[in-house]
Amino acid sequence: MPTYSYTAINNNGSKKKGILSAASEREARKFIKDLQLTPISVSLTTTKSSFKSKIKNKDIVLMTRQLATLLEANTSIIDALKITADQLNNKDLISIILNLREDVVQGKRLGQSMKKYPDIFNNTYSSLVTAGDSSGNLDVIFDKLADYLEESASIRQKVVSALTYPIILIGFSIVVIFALLTFVLPQVIDQFVKAGAELPLITELLIGLSNNIFLIIISILSIIFVTIFAYRKYTLDVNNLINAHKKFLSIPFIGNFILISEIERFSSTMALTMESGTNLDIAIEESSKVFNNKYLQHIVMNAKKDVVEGKDFILSLNKSTIFPNIFMQLISSGYKSGNLVKMFYKASNFLKNEIDSKRSVFLSLLEPLVIIFMGGFIMLIVLAILIPIMQMNTLSLG
Repeated sequence: MPTYSYTAINNNGSKKKGILSAASEREARKFIKDLQLTPISVSLTTTKSSFKSKIKNKDIVLMTRQLATLLEANTSIIDALKITADQLNNKDLISIILNLREDVVQGKRLGQSMKKYPDIFNNTYSSLVTAGDSSGNLDVIFDKLADYLEESASIRQKVVSALTYPIILIGFSIVVIFALLTFVLPQVIDQFVKAGAELPLITELLIGLSNNIFLIIISILSIIFVTIFAYRKYTLDVNNLINAHKKFLSIPFIGNFILISEIERFSSTMALTMESGTNLDIAIEESSKVFNNKYLQHIVMNAKKDVVEGKDFILSLNKSTIFPNIFMQLISSGYKSGNLVKMFYKASNFLKNEIDSKRSVFLSLLEPLVIIFMGGFIMLIVLAILIPIMQMNTLSLG
C-alpha cells in the first residue's frame, strides 16, 4: 500500500506533519480527518524500494533496542514509536516508523504493517512482533530481538575486524608481485639476455608468466564469469539448487563451518519464535527462512510437514544424517520433555562456541599462510634475478 506524507492543522490551529498508508490520496485525506485534523497538503512519499540501501543494520538494532526499553517502561506502543522516531537520525527509517505509528493509530497490527517493508523487517522480525503483540509480550519480544540483532552485528564486526589485516596484506602483496612481474623482472632479465647469459628454468618460467600476465588475468576472470553464469543457469531449477547446496556442505572444513553457522542461526531463531508463543509448525516455517542453504531449508520444511501430520519431526531430521549429533540429542531431549525452547537455546549456545573456535583457528592460520605464500612467490622472483647474476659472476671470474 502506498504511503503519503501530509501537513495538517489540529483544533488548536498548529501545524502537524506525519506519514500514513492509504490506497489513494482521497483515502489518505479521509484518514487525516478521522484524526481530527484538517489536511493542508498530502503527497505520495518515496517508494519503499529506495529504503533498503539507506537504512543500515545498526539503525534497525538501535530502533529495536529503544522500542524494547520504552515498552518495558510501560510506554504505549503509539508513544514508543513516536519517541523512537524523534531519537533517530536516519530520515528514511523515521518515515517508516511514523508510517507504522499511523497504521497502529488506525487500528492495524504492528507486525502486519511491518510486512510492507520486507527489505527492512524480514519475515522472522515481523512474525515475532505479530506474535508478541497477540500474546501481550511485545516488550519481551523487542528486548529479545534487540539482543539477537546486537549479537549478530557483534559477530559480523568481529569477523570484519579480524579479516581487515589479512585482506590488506593480500592486496598489497598482489600489487607488489604484479609490479615485480610486469615492470622490474622483464627489464632486469633483458640486460642478462643482451649480455648473452643463459637463463635458468625458474627465470624462464617467470618471464613466461610476466609476458602473458594480462592474458592469464583475463582467462581467470573469464573462467570465473562462465562458472557463475553456468551455476546460475543450472540452479534455476529448484531441485538442482538443492543438490548444489547439498554439495557445498561436503566441502572440507568450509562445508562444516557453513553447516554449523546455518544450524546455529536456525536454533536461535526457533528459540526466539517459540518463546513468543508461536506454534511449533509455524515456528519451523518462519525459522527455516533464515537458512541460506536451500538443502537444509528443504529438510526442515519436510520436518514441518510431519509436525502438521502429527508425526515426530525429530525422525525426519535424523533421516538426513546431516545435522550434528549434539544438536539432534538436545532437540530430541527437549521434544520429549517439552522443553524445546530451552534446548534450542542450549544448541544455539553450543554451536556459537563451535563457530568461535573454528573462526579463531581459521583466522589465526590465515595470516601466516598469506605471508608464507606471498613471501615464497616474491622469493622466487628474487631468485630468478639473482641466479643469472651469480652465473654471470662465475663466468667472469672463470
